Amino acid sequence: MATLPAETKAPDQLADVAQALADRFETTRAELESLVRIPSISFEGHDPATLRASAERTAEIFRGIGLENVQLLEVEGAHPYVYADHLHAGEAPTVLMYAHHDVQPVGTPDRWNSEPFEPTERDGRLYGRGAADDKAGIMAHVGAIAAWLDARGELPVNVKVIIEGEEEIGSPHLHDFLDGHVELLRADVIVLTDLTNWQVGWPGLTYALRGMGEVYVTVKALEQPVHNGMYGGPVPDALTGLLKALASLNDETGQPAVAGIYDDVRELSDRERQLLEDLHMEPERLRAEAGMLDGVEFVGNPELPLLERNWMRPTITVIGIDCPSVTNASNQLIAEARAKLNLRLAPGQDPARVQNLVAEHLEANVPWGLHTEVTFGPANAAWVTEPTGPAFDAASAAMEAAYGRPPALLGCGGSIPFVEPFSDAFGGAPCLLVGIEDPHTNAHGEDESLHLGDFMKSALSEAFLFAEIADRLG
Repeated sequence: MATLPAETKAPDQLADVAQALADRFETTRAELESLVRIPSISFEGHDPATLRASAERTAEIFRGIGLENVQLLEVEGAHPYVYADHLHAGEAPTVLMYAHHDVQPVGTPDRWNSEPFEPTERDGRLYGRGAADDKAGIMAHVGAIAAWLDARGELPVNVKVIIEGEEEIGSPHLHDFLDGHVELLRADVIVLTDLTNWQVGWPGLTYALRGMGEVYVTVKALEQPVHNGMYGGPVPDALTGLLKALASLNDETGQPAVAGIYDDVRELSDRERQLLEDLHMEPERLRAEAGMLDGVEFVGNPELPLLERNWMRPTITVIGIDCPSVTNASNQLIAEARAKLNLRLAPGQDPARVQNLVAEHLEANVPWGLHTEVTFGPANAAWVTEPTGPAFDAASAAMEAAYGRPPALLGCGGSIPFVEPFSDAFGGAPCLLVGIEDPHTNAHGEDESLHLGDFMKSALSEAFLFAEIADRLG
């Protein structure tokens, strides 16, 4: 049986709820491990049956703790969402709790120190793809809800839970989903457990997310590959042409070099700059967290603080190229090559505008008259809110009780497309973006892991949050 963390200072009136969460924690962890064992990769080319299996397992867990109206919500072409609720708190506020059950591809399996889909504990951390991002987010919700129902048989607020199956691929069916289910999901406060804490043991409350966009570029030179010895010299190849165009996207400092890309970047307010300064990010800490090799330099505008470059400025990154591998390469001029770009967008930027600017730049910089086709994937704008008001006060109090210290107010360089459309649909309902990861989690990379101590604290903070919201917003 697990014990409460020494740092946790549960309010006297919630001691029974906190103890119930601790008593059930080993079961909560085992259920998390059962989810991690399902390789629910949402990317094209992976088995969609795994997404249905993870949705069904999530639904089973929800039913097991006493949630009601548990169902898989379907949108044509989309991986399934999972919905559940517990709506017996009368006129108390309604809280919508979000997480996602899809995960990133494994990447390079031989760089993992344990099997990606076999959860493994080492030094107080649980390793496995999705162990943190974001199946731990699902189970933090489960732990908090189950604690109240085990201890008291009721919740102080009405709760709805929605678990998405496409977050890792940019939520391409999100607007269709929202159009069909907005009334079912309507809430007064939205809680998203899919972010990063500032440090292990130091919770984070995120108030800003960068936007995101995908761009695909295909370059064609020849009807088919040909012998490079026989034709190389006068005849161009597609891969070299593609690489020249890709290299032109960023300047020598690593900043985007696309004309007009900064025209709609919003300047930070004095308040926003102060929030960044208050965190005192040391360069060596960022180097260590990112695993930068000795001698590798930071990129971006050297006149801007590191956190502003990370959270509040646009980037263009090449994240994949289709062409022959080194192992399979032969002596030929490559006829066709394709690349995928990931754009991160600053507050104020129009995603469609930036995608079009990047497309125009690529078309102008592919050399030698090579044929170029540019297409777009999902895109969403940045999201920023002012982290004040009763809901944020409730979250801060709950986190301080669970972790023993108040949360750091954070931005995030990543994107969660769910946030803005749902907040807007519910009349500007406050969105509380809370941490389940930490700087050592390595989400999306090899050896993704979850700090088990902070996992319990995250669930405790959500359990305490229900009471805080009932008191402050009721």
